Amino acid sequence: MLSDKCFFCHGPDAGHREADLRLDVREAAVEAGAIVPSSVGDSTLLDRIATSDPDEVMPPPKAKLGRLTQAEQDLMRRWIAEGAEYQSHWSFVPLAVKPPVPRAGEGWAKNEIDRFVAERWESEGIRHAGEAAREKWIRRVTFDLTGLPPTLEEIDAFLADGQPGAYETAVDRLLASKAYGERMAMNWLDLARYADTFGYQADRDMHMWPWRDWVIRAFNENLPYDQFITWQTAGDLLPNPSKDQVLATAFNRLHRQTNEGGSIDEEFRIEYVNDRVITNGAAFLGLTLECSRCHDHKYDPITTRDFYSLSAFFNNIDESGLYSHFTETAPTPAMPLFEGNQESELISARKAVTEAEARYETAKQGAKSRFEQWKAMGNQASDSAPKPLAAFDFSGQKVSGGNEVIERSPGNPAVRFSGDDDMTLGDAVLGDFSRTNAFSFSLWVKLATNKSRMVVFHRSRAAEDSAFRGYELMLYEGRPTFSLVHFWPGNAIRVQSKAPLPIGQWTHLTIAYDGTSRAQGLRIYRNGEADPTEFIRDGLTRDISHRKEWGDYDAGSIKLQLAARFRDIGFGGGAIDDFRLFDRELTPVEVKADFVSSGGVLQEGAEGDEAAFADYVLRIDPECAEARKAWHEASVAENKLVSDVKQIMVMHDMPGQRPAYVLFRGQYDQRRDEVGPDVPASVLPFSPEWPRNRLGLAKWLTDQRNPLVARVTVNRFWTIFFGKGLVGTPEDFGSQGERPSHPELLNWMAGEFIDSGWNVKALLKKIALSATYRQDSIPSDPALWAEDPDNRLLARGPRHRLSAEQVRDNVLAVSGLLVPEIGGPPVNPYELASSFKPMTPGSGPALYRRSLYTFWKRTAPPPVMVTFDATAREVCTIKRDNTTTPLQALVLLNGPQYVEAARVLAERLLGEAEKGDRERIEMGFRLCTGRSLELSEATVLDQMLAEQLAYYREKPKEAADLLKVGSKAVGTQFEPTRLAAWTVLCQGLMNFDETYTKR
Repeated sequence: MLSDKCFFCHGPDAGHREADLRLDVREAAVEAGAIVPSSVGDSTLLDRIATSDPDEVMPPPKAKLGRLTQAEQDLMRRWIAEGAEYQSHWSFVPLAVKPPVPRAGEGWAKNEIDRFVAERWESEGIRHAGEAAREKWIRRVTFDLTGLPPTLEEIDAFLADGQPGAYETAVDRLLASKAYGERMAMNWLDLARYADTFGYQADRDMHMWPWRDWVIRAFNENLPYDQFITWQTAGDLLPNPSKDQVLATAFNRLHRQTNEGGSIDEEFRIEYVNDRVITNGAAFLGLTLECSRCHDHKYDPITTRDFYSLSAFFNNIDESGLYSHFTETAPTPAMPLFEGNQESELISARKAVTEAEARYETAKQGAKSRFEQWKAMGNQASDSAPKPLAAFDFSGQKVSGGNEVIERSPGNPAVRFSGDDDMTLGDAVLGDFSRTNAFSFSLWVKLATNKSRMVVFHRSRAAEDSAFRGYELMLYEGRPTFSLVHFWPGNAIRVQSKAPLPIGQWTHLTIAYDGTSRAQGLRIYRNGEADPTEFIRDGLTRDISHRKEWGDYDAGSIKLQLAARFRDIGFGGGAIDDFRLFDRELTPVEVKADFVSSGGVLQEGAEGDEAAFADYVLRIDPECAEARKAWHEASVAENKLVSDVKQIMVMHDMPGQRPAYVLFRGQYDQRRDEVGPDVPASVLPFSPEWPRNRLGLAKWLTDQRNPLVARVTVNRFWTIFFGKGLVGTPEDFGSQGERPSHPELLNWMAGEFIDSGWNVKALLKKIALSATYRQDSIPSDPALWAEDPDNRLLARGPRHRLSAEQVRDNVLAVSGLLVPEIGGPPVNPYELASSFKPMTPGSGPALYRRSLYTFWKRTAPPPVMVTFDATAREVCTIKRDNTTTPLQALVLLNGPQYVEAARVLAERLLGEAEKGDRERIEMGFRLCTGRSLELSEATVLDQMLAEQLAYYREKPKEAADLLKVGSKAVGTQFEPTRLAAWTVLCQGLMNFDETYTKR
């Protein structure tokens, strides 16, 4: 009552607390005099809830929370009279010792679950349902453990098995089937907000299906649930992690991402981090952590500081807030997805690169003596200017837009740029370098002003495209910054000058890159001299040139451009002159010579031996040239191999800890106190033995002292069987959630789950073999329909409609259309949409795969699935809605998948040549419902068949039109009007409520 009526204004949220009165903590309520234990007359709380004065009554009318009823007031009065004892919220109480198993249910109970359930029945005088028919039970448990109906052979085998262990044998068989992992994965995909697209406006494809396949494997292999949590939370941080352990961390990258123009990188990066907090809180803790993002939680002991301390665990990966618009590559951090021999070939190629580099270093060491001999012969480093691959001095250059030609010096033209208009140099081939190519640039620049960032030149797609693929020279607060990027920020190198350029002065810049994909191989020179720099990023492992991966856009429009870029800040008011491009790394000697040749004046000082030696190694020594060529060839081969390897987003921490902050009202740019990785101590304090990273968080989650995780997990698995959890709000185990219907049972099962080693299959087997689950779905006492409509007493078996996926998979299975292939890329069955337009369906097996594999577009999820309450998976969803609408009937009657399935089922029945029509009807009915046909039902179906035969014999064209639905070829051995009549009969069977209902 306090939570529902009082905590909103007088609860944990200090920022919203009225009258400085706190009622969620006993000491505070007593100190304020609102509650005086054992003294009803002195407790002002009782006066305020009982008064008729609208200005004094609590809750106030404006709160619209409703007054406490007289019964509630009496209970509150009694509670205070008895001492106003406070207890921790039930779900926060540690699972110290498993409750003892009651002795109730003698002669009926099959296991411990039943004794807890029977104890409540006996205390409340409840008469429970009888045992379900074996046909019903085998269909029920098959759907619950595999998501598919049992075959006739499986039903008959179970009915014929008279052994005492028949039920256990059936459950063991189902748990061992490959379909079991698919069934369990269906639920987890909703929680994980798994989809095949990024969401938001563009909603480009997001290739994360290998993670979905891992989930299926994890359930089929019965990965202990504490490891299931740990791998997804921190698999990459385990010692020597396996590929699957790293792949599992994709769980924390499944959130929506944006690439919309005008979006702010940091704003959305913070959004992604917060999504991870909210998802992990819901999936593992059953808490509504999102309620503490902008303020302290109003009902649960979770502060805003707790929220952002949790965010610090997920804040430490090198990611961008914007994904790529122009490619479909995986945003960083990412892991490779090797196919065939790719991994072994790449290992060999990288070994060859290492060996080639070692030979080059050996050649460099030997070059020292050769260099001295070369000098002794009177040779010296040449001061002649290097010859560029291309040069632009802007003499007679045409300019467009707001750009204009000026003079750097009399008779020496340059171009001043507007900041909005670029200048394209050459064709698409010019400057098309790979990360393995050495290259250099030189140019004169003049700043008119200093901005946070400005484009000097680039060869890329767009500034805010994190996979812009290419290179760029930028000015950040006036500091020259050169980058080579595959995907920013996690796969790139960036070097930045320590000092800004002067404003209003011409400065000569040279960029020299050695083709090694390392930041140390990238140098910036200013006016002929090496510029002091710092490394901003040093992790380039894939190419900077644009090539297709999952399905990228064509790269033909990418060209070398000056001074502006799509979605970026141009070089406004700045000028450029003498732009030169070289297809090799310039030595320090050449840099100076190039500077002088373009009008620069060197400071006094002789060239040192170090620069001369570097020049000798790169330009003269034949052994170094040969070794460098071999190194380059090995690097090219490695680059080609790695470019063919697809990737998937995963988690990978940066060195050190990125700062995290409490954000005022949740706004990304309103930083308050800095916080480190930490957890809500109200749940369980963080042990000093655990590392302050995601692995430590995983240890905290799976520690047996954590009061929430095991309870939440057991409750969610219980929901699979009964349609509703022991806690009816699986998404909220906080004070606003429902109390468990059987708290001792929940605590016992949670403790048993931990003691079993978090064995999921053992837990599911325990539930499936209980007498509670074996009950008929019709209560023995009809009054219970009204008294207990949600079956909270568990006095009858489960009864609810199949899930969206199961409805579709069921008709595919009973018709024989289902393709049981496990895993792989998503497929396009009928009736998918994109931007409100129909998508082209797939063909062949793609049309008949399980719904688990259906392409899931966040902005246009499969309409048929959504009709049956599937979600868009934009956010973590713990519990789907359960609706009944006319659209559902229309889908079952008219959807192409369902009409086609009915026709193929009709062909299957007509193909039973040795059977008569009644036997075929019986077979179809059993396939759809799992039970035998009753005489009254048979009479109705006989009549229906006769009517349809008569109808289609008079309307053969309609019969032909009906049989055209679907891609599966129609069997030529069947007479069309007869097949059409049987198709309609099968539609009737598939629309019978027992077909799409689990009972």
